[in-house]
Amino acid sequence: MYSISTTQERSLLWLLALVQFTIIMDFMVMMPLGPQLMHAFNITPVAFATAVSMYSWCSGLSGLLAATYIDRFDRRRLLMIAYALFALSNLICALANSYELLLFARAFAGITGGMLGSVVMAIVSDVIPAQRRGAAMGIIMTAFSLAAIAGVPAGVLLGAHFSWAAPFVLLVVLSGLVWIAAIKVVPSLTEHLKQNPPVLSEVLPNLWRLFSNARHLNAFAFTFTMMASQMMVIPFISPVLVANHGVAPAQLSWIYMAGGAATFFTSRVVGRLADRYGNKRVFRIAVILSAFPILFVTHMPALPFILIVLFFPFFMVTVSGRIIPMQALLTTVPEPAHRGAFLSANSAIQALGTGCGAWLGGLMLSNTATGQIEGYGMVGWAAVGLAILAMLWIDHVRGTRVPVQATKPLETEAAG
Repeated sequence: MYSISTTQERSLLWLLALVQFTIIMDFMVMMPLGPQLMHAFNITPVAFATAVSMYSWCSGLSGLLAATYIDRFDRRRLLMIAYALFALSNLICALANSYELLLFARAFAGITGGMLGSVVMAIVSDVIPAQRRGAAMGIIMTAFSLAAIAGVPAGVLLGAHFSWAAPFVLLVVLSGLVWIAAIKVVPSLTEHLKQNPPVLSEVLPNLWRLFSNARHLNAFAFTFTMMASQMMVIPFISPVLVANHGVAPAQLSWIYMAGGAATFFTSRVVGRLADRYGNKRVFRIAVILSAFPILFVTHMPALPFILIVLFFPFFMVTVSGRIIPMQALLTTVPEPAHRGAFLSANSAIQALGTGCGAWLGGLMLSNTATGQIEGYGMVGWAAVGLAILAMLWIDHVRGTRVPVQATKPLETEAAG
């Protein structure tokens, strides 16, 4: 465990949250841009789902590969290299002039995003004690809220008034600014190297042992199921609102802003509740509560736009509230010596589940002769079913015993 000051810890966590902000915005902004992308490249919902999934699949494979090397290098150096490549991938995406080049750009972004996700999780697990990780994950997950409040609405407005490529130009600029800040904020993180990482000839056998561990497999199955459920619904909210409910693309920014504003205030609250009452209990409650808004959004009747805006915070709060206790629980599963490799592998499984969920959701949708999208109700029922399965499976996810350490509560520091 690293020993850094309260100020350094808080600065590091918020810097990592900004890194996550750009990663999440890069992934999330594809979804409200769906109507424009489908029109610009003349593609179907399935082809759009493939573009969304390409990022996730490549992110998963990249995260899986990271499990073979992440514990062998300074985490700071890996973070800086991966983040520079991430900015480059967004530049290529902005310049894409064909569907094939767009797929390549999304694959490249997924590879770099998978690396970054693994490194961020490893840094949090290295620096923050287990009993305060729920609150720490709440801060990191604030990036989801910031992306929804500011990043995605800004991207939607830029896309509506300029072109679908404009949000990715914005991401290049933002990534460059965060990269410069990371030079000053992120310290050298090499403590894990004192444990003598295995030689390359042992990497694949170690990876096999990582996946053959029953406790790890239970956690991976839980992660995959939950993320597949999450992403069966979310990518198609914007295309359905535009095609079926007549919402203008520029108006989508208000919907995401309302949802993001709500989760900005609830993310850390959910993290503290998970620390106090237990990750599993809070996760189960969040799954049950989320079922109702998921079924409503996938069976939505004709509503005035203002009611859609007012409803979306309930959807975002309950759906994102499932992820915080899930992530905090998963950090307790591996032994400390294998934490980086496990979290890299789990990030890979998470991304693969995300990609498969979006792809399966797309397969269940079709266009009518009038241009509307049908089949979304069936997608909602399937997503709720998978979430309930994950809720039942969570009892099989067990962590290692971690000695209790006397530490100052992170939420008190973060709130100061």
